[in-house]
Amino acid sequence: MTVATPHHVAVLALAPVVAFDLSIPAQMLTGVETRTGQAAYEVRTLSPDGSPVPTVNGYGVTPQGDLSLLEHADTVIVAGTRCPDVVEKGAVDAGVAEALRAARQRARLVSLCTGSFVLAAAGLLDGGRAATHWRYAQQFRRLFPRVDLDTNPLYVADRGILTSAGGAAAIDLCLHLIREDHGSSVANRVARYNVVAPMREGGQAQYIEHPVREDAGTSTADARALMTQHLDQRLSLKDLAAQCHMSVRTFTRRFRQETGLSPAAWLISARLKHARHLLESTELPVDDIAAKAGLGSGTNLRKHMRNTLNTTPTAYRRAFRSSLATHTQ
Repeated sequence: MTVATPHHVAVLALAPVVAFDLSIPAQMLTGVETRTGQAAYEVRTLSPDGSPVPTVNGYGVTPQGDLSLLEHADTVIVAGTRCPDVVEKGAVDAGVAEALRAARQRARLVSLCTGSFVLAAAGLLDGGRAATHWRYAQQFRRLFPRVDLDTNPLYVADRGILTSAGGAAAIDLCLHLIREDHGSSVANRVARYNVVAPMREGGQAQYIEHPVREDAGTSTADARALMTQHLDQRLSLKDLAAQCHMSVRTFTRRFRQETGLSPAAWLISARLKHARHLLESTELPVDDIAAKAGLGSGTNLRKHMRNTLNTTPTAYRRAFRSSLATHTQ
């Protein structure tokens, strides 16, 4: 993707703003340089009227401008907020909504965490997919039934609007923006500088609070071990339930309680993890890796990697090799 240099990024803070979210765009984007040594991004924070904004963390932030900054932004990022009108009523100030809708005509729109509530309240997510913090998912669906909320990915890109889940998922989304704008090698350098993974797998369920039962005879750990040991084989629900001495119905319910995923979804995630390991550590052809990981064909592996990681096996392997080569220089 070709972008202007510097690329103007405006970060909108609505009170009370989530300080962690507000800090991430500047931390990840400021200091990024193009191959010619130019600053790749100019990041500026704004509030609706330019006034200081309180954070949920107990201190205030002084922005660099007001909504007029959106008029010249190439990318607009809405930080997470706990504003009661937004997250409890699904309403946003008319001036903010109008400015965001105008920005949509010329800029890339991004939300972090509950910033998706702001975009949804402005009508910008209707009919599309979006992500938000899992803790607010039920509330989001109640307020915005016309939005297809997906709580599985770390971030969602749909129709030119990008939305992320909560917390550190904002880091993953900012790295995705850098990767989209300037390529994997630049994004990997930023990731290394910030001591974070260049690319995380998209499944979010593992981060949701689910109590794991450890009582003898009730855990589904034995089934997970069996699946991990035989990723390239087909195991029926009946086989897995028998491994745990449960009925299929009880096993399925317990498995979801313990992992946050269905057995089928968990198995795909495990197979993708193994496929990524093989892409990183071997020179095997993509079709062979797909077979060894239990994903059948290279076409199927490509589909799952695109849906989950927003990349392809070839691009993933190239990015990993580039990251490794740069790291060892």
